[in-house]
Formats: sequence, C-alpha cells, structure tokens
Amino acid sequence: MSTGRPALVIVGAGPRGTGVLERIAANAPELYAGSGLDIHLVDPHAPGGGRIWREEQSPLLWMNSQAQDVTMFTDESVDMAGPVLEGPTLHEWAALDGRTFADRQRQGTYLRWVYERTVAALPPGITVRHHARRALRVSGSRQGRQQVWLEGRSMPLLADLVVLTLGHLDAELDDEQQALGAHAREHGLVHLPPDFTADSDLSALAPGEPVLVRGFGLAFVDLMVLLTEGRGGRHEGDVYVPSGREPVLYVGSRRGVPYHSKIGYDWTGERPPLPRFFGPAETDALLARPGGFDFRRDVWPLVDKELGFAHYHRLFTAHPERTSIAWADFEEKYAAGDGAEIQALVESAVPDPADRLDLGALDHPLDGVRHTSYEELQDGLRAYIEGDLTQRHNPAHSPDSAVFFGLLSVYGQLVRLGDIGPWWHGFFSFMASGPPGPRLRQMQALSRAGILRFVGAGMTVTAEDGVFRAGSATVPGATIEARALVEARLPHPTVERTRDTLLAELYADGAAATPEGLLAVDPADSRVLDRSGTPHPRRFALGPHTDARGSGAFTRPRTGGPAFRQNDATARAALAFLRAISCRVAA
Repeated sequence: MSTGRPALVIVGAGPRGTGVLERIAANAPELYAGSGLDIHLVDPHAPGGGRIWREEQSPLLWMNSQAQDVTMFTDESVDMAGPVLEGPTLHEWAALDGRTFADRQRQGTYLRWVYERTVAALPPGITVRHHARRALRVSGSRQGRQQVWLEGRSMPLLADLVVLTLGHLDAELDDEQQALGAHAREHGLVHLPPDFTADSDLSALAPGEPVLVRGFGLAFVDLMVLLTEGRGGRHEGDVYVPSGREPVLYVGSRRGVPYHSKIGYDWTGERPPLPRFFGPAETDALLARPGGFDFRRDVWPLVDKELGFAHYHRLFTAHPERTSIAWADFEEKYAAGDGAEIQALVESAVPDPADRLDLGALDHPLDGVRHTSYEELQDGLRAYIEGDLTQRHNPAHSPDSAVFFGLLSVYGQLVRLGDIGPWWHGFFSFMASGPPGPRLRQMQALSRAGILRFVGAGMTVTAEDGVFRAGSATVPGATIEARALVEARLPHPTVERTRDTLLAELYADGAAATPEGLLAVDPADSRVLDRSGTPHPRRFALGPHTDARGSGAFTRPRTGGPAFRQNDATARAALAFLRAISCRVAA
C-alpha cells in the first residue's frame, strides 16, 4: 500500500472529515505547493454526509437548523491562521427559502457536493481515495509510519499521519441498560437502548400499545415522526389524522419538557457586543490557574454574567419602555456588580419579572410543579409548550435571540477549556439546539389525539413484575406500565465503553482520557495526548469523542465556528509535518 509519497489517512468521512479536507485544500497552496501527497478517507459510508447525514434515510427527518444557518465554509469571523474560502450556505446552494428546515437527505447531498468541490480544489499532485470500510485499529511507533488496519483487508494502509474524525459513536450498554435488556429478554418485552433513531429497528413497537420513552430531545422528535407520519398518519393543520398503526408514546425526561423551540423571527438591529465578560482573556486566566478550575465555582459565574449581559443589552436597546433606567447606567453597575448586587440591580431596573433572565428556572421548568393526575399533567404540558412557541416566535421577546448569540459566544470559549463535564452540553442543547417550531406544534396535535402522553420531570423507570414501570416527580405516586421501553437519546461512548475498536485500542495503548471518558487532545492542534500529556506527533483527533468537541461540524455563518478553527489548526499542522517529510524524501 506504499507509493513512497507522503500519505495521510483520515478516518471518518462525514462533515468533520470533510471539513478537515476543506482546510487542507485551502492551506495547501501556501504550505504544500508542488509536493505529492496521497490522502486516504476511511469510512463505510459515502464521503460528505458519512453515517449521520447519509442521503439514504427517511425524507421525514429534518435538520433542526434553518437552511440559512448551515454552512461548511469559513468566513471572516473565524479566528484562524489559514485563508478564508467562502462558499454557499445550504439555502444558497439548494435555492431554498433561508428559513426552511431542510430534510437530512438534502443536507447529505449538500455535504457530498462540498466534498466533491473540495477534492476538485486540491492542488495537482494531491490525490484522494475513499475506502468504504471500517478502520479497526492504528499501530506504529511515534517515530515511524502508522499502520491503519481496515476491516476485510490483510494489509494495512501506511500513513505518515492519521486524523481521526470519527463522529458520533456507538457505546456498550452500561449496567442499567444491561439489566433492562435482560428483563426484556426474560419476559418477552421490547427494550431499545440509546441509539441513533434513524438506525433503530422500530418494527417491534406494536400499534396501539403503550411505549415508555425516556428522553425528550431531538432523538425523541425523530422517534415521534417515524412512529406517526412514518406509519402513514398525517397532519392536517393543527389536527393529526392517525393511520391506526401508531403506538401510544409515554414520554418523560429529567426536565420533563421538550427542548425549546427554534426562534421563529429574524434578528433586527444591533447585536450584543460579545464577548464581554467571558472572552479569550478570561479563558486564558482559567487555563493558567496552577490548581486548575472548577466549572461551577469558576466558570459558571462568567457564563451567567455573559448571558445576562446579552439578554439585558437587547432588552434595554430594543425594548427600553420595559426598563426603568438608562442602559449606560445599568451597564456600568452590571459590569461592576456580582451575584446579589446584580440581582438587586435587575429587580430595580426591570419592573416585570417576566423580562428578567433566570437561567436556573429555565433549566428546570417543572421544579416544584405537582399534578394530581396524568390527565391534569397533559393540560399543563400543552400549556407550557404553547407558551414556549408563542414566546419563541414573537419578536417582543427578542432578548431570547440575544441569549442565543451569547450561548454561541460562550461555547467558543468553553471548547478551549476541554472536558467541563456533561451538564453544559445538555443545557446548551436544551436552550439553543431544540426542534423547529412546527415539530412542537405536531407534538401538540399528537397529544390532543391521545398518541403522545407526557410523563413529567425526573422520570424513573423500573423493570419488575414482567413489565416496565415509569413514574415522575411531577405526578407523585402515579405509575404507568408498558411492555416496551425506548431510550430516546444518543449513546455516550466513553473510551472505555465505545464499540469503536480503533478508539478502544488507542486508549488501551496509552492514549489519555478525561474524567468524562473523552479522548484527550492538544488544544493547539488536536494531536492525541498520551497519559503523560505528551502529544503524539503522528495522530490527530477531532469531534465529539474528544475533549475539544465543538457544538457541531458545521455552524451558522459569521459566528466564528470553533470547529472551523480546530479544522484549520489541524490541517496546517498536518501539512507542515508532511512537507518536512516530503523535503526529506526529495533530498
């Protein structure tokens, strides 16, 4: 498999791998002109979309971002050393209304086009070959060529560098899921553990039968669609017309409510000047602390103040009639204040409590809420969802949009801090990465039709007496029985529980992991770290399996996407390393 030319293997040809390849094409004229290079892409799925965004999936499944908010191309907002090479957003490329929520098939086609355009843009002498196989492991010394072993091949690919852009991975079941599965097998029940909904076999969920569903995020939205419209039902306005093939879904979660709707109005006027209280200087200071930092003690107060600044900047500048002092006076006191001082300032300057930002209440909307029956809960949850839809589609509540921009700004800093635990990512998704408004309206229609039933917050599931039972803190003492349970959430594959043999063997061979079980990488260029903290000179990793995970492989235009910055740094480091090898070979 060796040609004598430098070789790079990218394992994972989805949007992250495609993004790294795009940055290689962008930087090669400066860093690798006139030299030969063989690039091997390894992925059983087609380049561009990879597994998650493959074109071969149900057209009923949508993206949860508007077409105008999806791009694979850099712009002037990205803080990177390489050149900006702008390209079309999804809506520009597909000639869609920018506010359309495109289906995932369309996004997969866009990603394939980006990949093909990127390959065509590579300088002469750089070749790309796709291997439609799984990569099983990587071997080789730090000083020499790496061997990438592929499923079904007796000889490895030889590589001077390996970049792992593995994307979302499957995980071995934890103890709870193993016990639930064993109970299901013993009693002839149905148990679907965490999985990518589009890959799940839902045929065992029988029409008319109750199904417990734990998880109220985007995986649930996909499940809901595939078990209703996917089984022949249809929405006619605000009414759902069933096919008779739907099960009855009993859904709950830790919060007990769906993620917040995507905002349904356009931004106008001045954006909040971010970052203000949590920017590069504050992040540098946290990273420089000799004893490290604690997220709740040291980081969260900065996040809280930054998001509050975004909220109140918008309230005072766009809706001044709902405030009682001038913005300049508020800003000065807000900047100088902390904790109780800021709370007192807000209470005096913002008369209506509904105009005040309370992140704790937003994160736990059902805290303290109790209902005497599940029937009463259905009315309460429908009212909550209707209130969320009304607020997120009314520009009178535009401080919500400002908080969204604040969340994006904060995310860009938190990526630099590495493993900060799972809480933030769930909070970010709940606040900023929820479903399109029409999906929540469909939830309402399904609830009225009796096909979707709400369980409440703090959902518990037990396996006993030959069935599954669910309860919640919202309806104390009440339980629901079912012979089917679906865990509507993505797997959480730590390096110790991943089903990806390459990542598992990398860890077994000495790669470092964070306390959350993420692969540890150098924040400068994403080289894989060993347990002494030393970067591997020939191995890189990017994506959700690493502690440098960003909010996504593609992002909104002009928001400085952290993934683009990471891709650029990795591409430049890889090209510099390969150029040195090429020069030695030529000599």
